[in-house]
Amino acid sequence: MEFTTKITTLSLLFLSLLILTTTTATCTNAVCRRGDPTVRFPFRLSSHQPESCGYSKGFDLTCGNNGVNRTTITLPFSGNFTVEVIDYAAQAILINDPNKCLPERILMLNLTSTPFSGVDVRPFTFFSCPTSDYPRFGQLTPITCLSDKNSTVFATAWPISVNYLSSQSCRLIKTVEVPVHWPSYEQAGSSWELTDNLWLTWRVPRCRRCERRGGKCGLKSNSSSETICSDAPKPAIPRRDQYAIAIGAGIPGTLILFGLVCLVYNRISAFIKRLHPVPHSENNNPQAHSLQSNIMIMGLDVSTIESYPKIVLGESKRLPENDVTCAICLSEYEPKETLRKIPLCQHCFHADCIDEWLKLNGTCPVCRNSPEQIL
Repeated sequence: MEFTTKITTLSLLFLSLLILTTTTATCTNAVCRRGDPTVRFPFRLSSHQPESCGYSKGFDLTCGNNGVNRTTITLPFSGNFTVEVIDYAAQAILINDPNKCLPERILMLNLTSTPFSGVDVRPFTFFSCPTSDYPRFGQLTPITCLSDKNSTVFATAWPISVNYLSSQSCRLIKTVEVPVHWPSYEQAGSSWELTDNLWLTWRVPRCRRCERRGGKCGLKSNSSSETICSDAPKPAIPRRDQYAIAIGAGIPGTLILFGLVCLVYNRISAFIKRLHPVPHSENNNPQAHSLQSNIMIMGLDVSTIESYPKIVLGESKRLPENDVTCAICLSEYEPKETLRKIPLCQHCFHADCIDEWLKLNGTCPVCRNSPEQIL
């Protein structure tokens, strides 16, 4: 009986591993047509990839309809949009209207039931003006797909233009918040006009750091919404070894510099003594040689390091002195990361970064004070 139970348990374990391997193997990149963006987690192409390859229904993509083989996303309450670009490292998606009248879609845009929000949002006001008065509005670009022979439609975010059109024989249609790509504000002549696309971003899942490292982001399991980063190339030199090399190279340099300073100091002292001889009794005074320097502070012991408080970073990522990056690894802090704070000087770092640092060098990387001296 016991033998049979063990065999059954091993069989189930083998079967679960086989299913997991099969599921992972089917989550390959997909594309609708040449030139379209590559589709991978958190998105999935519903006709090519199983449901487990995407994060949620909100990230489902299709290859369009009516014979148009374009990558398409359906936004609840807003309809279908073509997907022009997916920037996985920036967690941004560029979408457009397949019918080439994006302003009309913007007037009805509703992102409430989607995982997306605007990369940057700017209020645009739409006006319908008599076509006969168009020469007076020559500085503005008309929206041809919304205009006809009797009225011309404009959309602007420039306050001066909004005030001007409001004072003319124009009818205000609507003011809407439009998701735009903020660098376009720097483009002369188009800073306050609608562009040909919309930039959206998503906050969850957070795969930005994994993508930037060249890894593959995905679900930890089919029954969990937790993500993991796999296949990320390891750095040529591990972080711990990088610290050791940096500190190992810094200590000899410091010793050489200190030796040069001592040599110059001794030469100057000898020259001064020749000019102003000191009585023999003073030369034997121990107080005359009181100048000493502690040139190196050794690392701290593990128990001291572990006594320093830890902080689990919240969604707001608020820290003392508005720190946003770790001064050791120079990576931006992310919510739910564990930080360690050096008492009194209040400087914070990634816990694993500062632990390795303090084992080799007992000074704060920012203010260079010794935590032991501070305490």
